[in-house]
Parts: sequence; C-alpha cells; structure tokens
Amino acid sequence: MAPQRFHEQFDQIQRSMPDVPLAMGPDDASEFLYEKGVVLARDGEEARLVEDSVRTHFTAAPDLTPDHVRRASPETNRSGITRIQVGDPGQGDRRGDQAVAHALRAVREREGRAGHRLVSRNHVVSIAVNSCPGDEPVPAPLTPGTNPAPAEAAYDADTAVGVLVIDNGLTHDHATLPLLAHVQGELHGTESDSQGNLLQYVGHGTFIAGLLAAVAPNTDVTVDNALTDAGAILESDFGVRLFEAVDQHGWPDLISLSAGTSNGRTDGLLGVDAFMRELRTQRTLLVAAAGNNSSATPFWPAAYAALPDYENVVLSVGALRGDGEHGACFSNHGPWVNAYAPGERLTSALTGFDTPVPYVYQHSTYDDCRYGFTYQCTCQSPRHTGALSEANGSAKPDQVMFEGFAHWSGTSFATPVVAGMIAAHMVAHKETDPRAARGQLLAANAAFAEVRGVHVPALRPATWRPAVVEQRPAGA
Repeated sequence: MAPQRFHEQFDQIQRSMPDVPLAMGPDDASEFLYEKGVVLARDGEEARLVEDSVRTHFTAAPDLTPDHVRRASPETNRSGITRIQVGDPGQGDRRGDQAVAHALRAVREREGRAGHRLVSRNHVVSIAVNSCPGDEPVPAPLTPGTNPAPAEAAYDADTAVGVLVIDNGLTHDHATLPLLAHVQGELHGTESDSQGNLLQYVGHGTFIAGLLAAVAPNTDVTVDNALTDAGAILESDFGVRLFEAVDQHGWPDLISLSAGTSNGRTDGLLGVDAFMRELRTQRTLLVAAAGNNSSATPFWPAAYAALPDYENVVLSVGALRGDGEHGACFSNHGPWVNAYAPGERLTSALTGFDTPVPYVYQHSTYDDCRYGFTYQCTCQSPRHTGALSEANGSAKPDQVMFEGFAHWSGTSFATPVVAGMIAAHMVAHKETDPRAARGQLLAANAAFAEVRGVHVPALRPATWRPAVVEQRPAGA
C-alpha cells in the first residue's frame, strides 16, 4: 500500500497537540488541518456578531446545540482574534467538523453585507513541509561542502543585512560549523526521543540558517524558535508568535518564513491579519515559502504577495527540481508565486557535528511520483521505509546517522536561498531598502524555468550547482 503522507502527518501533528482535537478540510480534499469545535473572529463587535449569528442559526437546527456557542478565549489576543466555541470538539472524527461548517454558513450572509470576512476556521499553520513533506533529510558527507557553496564575501557587522528566520530553533551543535559563526537565536530544545533518535523536523531552522549564510555571508541571521512542536501551531497563536518574534528581535531587513497553510480562500488568514497590517507599515520584506502540496491553491502567508496591498511587502517562493530548469514535483505553483529557486536536494547544516545522531525515517518513499511526474523525484529517491507509513509493523523502518550535513528538499529551503540573494544584492549595491532590493533583483533577473508549462522567473545563486541524482537500476 502506498504511503498516505497527509494522514501520516496528521497523526504526527495531533500527537504534538494532544489537547487540541483536529480535523481535515476542506471536505474530502485534505488540504489543511483545523481545530474542531472552534471558529475565529476579530475581537469586539465582530466577535459578538459572529457569536449571536451562530447561536441563532444553531437554535433553528435540531442537530446542533446553541448552548455550546461561547467565547473560548478572552479578547486580549495580540493578534486581535477571539476564539469562539461552536461545538463539542470531542464529536465526530478527523474527516471534518459539522459544527464548524454550520458556523461558517451561519455568518455567510452577514459577511456579504459587511464586505469582508467575519469568521474563519482555526487552521493549523506548519513549517512549509506543511502536512505533506517534500521529503526527509538524507545524510550528506562533509567533504563536498554545502550546495549552494559559500559565496566569497566577508562578514562586516556594520554593513550586514539583518535576517530573522521564524522556524524551529537551532540544533545544539550548530556553532561547531564556521559557516554559522554569526548566526544567533534560540536552541530547539529537546532534539531526540527516548531512544536517542532525532525527532522529525529537528534541524529545519539550522538547515535554513546554513543556506542563508552560504548565499549571503554578510548577514546577521537570527533564528526564532516559534514552531517547535512538530513544526505546527494554531492560526490563533501564530499571529501572536509573529508579533513576539519581532518584539524580541526587532523588525529586521528580511524575514524568512517557511511556514503556512492553505485555507480555501483568496483573502489571507484571519489570525495573521493584524500582523500583516503592521508589517505593511514597516520596511521589512517577508520572504515566504509557497508550500509543498503540488497545488495552485493559495498558501498563506506566501500568497499575500498577490494581494495589491502586499505586492512589494511579500515575496513568495516556489521550488525548482535538481536541474534548476523545471518545477519540483511537490512545489505549489500559480500566479501568486513570484519566483522559483533551487529547492530539491540542497545541502546544508543539520546536526551531529560533535556526536553523530541517529534518525528513523517516518515516511516510506513511493514506487512512482505521487504527483504523476516522471523524473527521479524526492517521492521515490533515495528509497527508504518509514515508521509512520508502516504503523502496522509490516516492515522495519530505516535508520540513518547524521554527522553534520544533510540533503533536504522543499519550498522551505528555496525560500532562504532567495532571501539570501536579496541580502547579497543589498550588500553589493549598497541598497538599504529591502523592498526596493526585491524589485531590483526581479527586474534584473533574466533566468527562467518551466513550471507546469509556464515560464517563470528562476533565481539561482551563482554558487549553486545542479544536483546529481542517482538513478535506480531498471526493475529495482
């Protein structure tokens, strides 16, 4: 039986949020996860209007309980959001939540009159492996170095570009690598399970920091440990954590964000609306990953780049495959993606520099690309058997040993490559405005790639080299 990546990740994320019952949506499409029994509304009058509308609707519906409808959180949320309980989160299963669906329907007419959205599911935001990973890390030897290779530029504290990475934290031994000598931030914390195996996604933020430092050595990179629980956080908390990150570290030149979710809409995430409006008043440029669902559905916050108020504030990044000429099979795509960069089998720092650390694969590879591509993609290669895919114990999962570097794929990693290219452009051209640098870099870029039959801007660092993919023997 083929692996079921989305369902496997659902189980992984649910274990990291044991007190938050989750469901999949929309309908049977399984593009996102959300909290059962709860909807979101803006604080104040809109929250009261939503609460009253839902209670009235539920009173007229014999299978729903209006007594459940009440505020689930006080109106003190920094992101300006109130959680409203609309049902018993213990009812139903992972396939959806009837109470939440009815609550959204109850407010639809009111939204038409207001001219904007009043209510939302409380989605799960996760690092842009999303709930469907591009792949898992593969051990890489130290001798060939990183890919992209480190650019030949000196670090100068007076001219360095500030980059804030909002992700999971740094691995404990990251400073062992000279490339990360100037990287600051928070450690991940618990890195291994009770058997000493590296936990899934540990090293994600470190890998991103290594890519940034390689492409743009003259940067002050700070890693914020906002997404440590299986790389996932509720939308209602995500906006708060974004504010906390800039409160703690200051508004930087660039934010590199490899996290998000789709929500079936084209107007953003209610839970980050306040943060995005504040971002618009700053000089910071948000560089955000387009996600790994192989979908054209907008993935937020990256898709803010397509909204008129944010077209110079956000740069959304998709992933190219190892040849750099075509889109990676897993990469999201569409007119809301501004540019694509190498994102398949990049090489960067992970962990194990001081002591080798084991890792047990969680997902089995596929016999064929799960998205129908015919090149040797990360769905199939390198082959391994994963614990989540073999939950019934029919096969023993593969274990590997990390000793510093790794190959890893995803729009998560194309994103810091582009953030690094913008930072390097700022240094080279003495440009102090990151949003102006965004426009200049895209305007000067003459490289293109083909993604789903469309020619799109391709940003490839000068030190990046195409990945060599080991082909499977015929019949293997």
